[in-house]
Amino acid sequence: MKKSVRARRGGVCLAAIGLVMMGVGIFRGEAPVVLEKAINICMECIGIG
Repeated sequence: MKKSVRARRGGVCLAAIGLVMMGVGIFRGEAPVVLEKAINICMECIGIG
């Protein structure tokens, strides 16, 4: 029982850190850059770009 509580706590901490880092990236204006790169990769995979 205690092992699953520790694992759950660790997972929640990692998820919280991930959300904070995503917020920092959005605050810095990196979301459009990431979206542009994702579009370019998708276009290359399809063969259009």
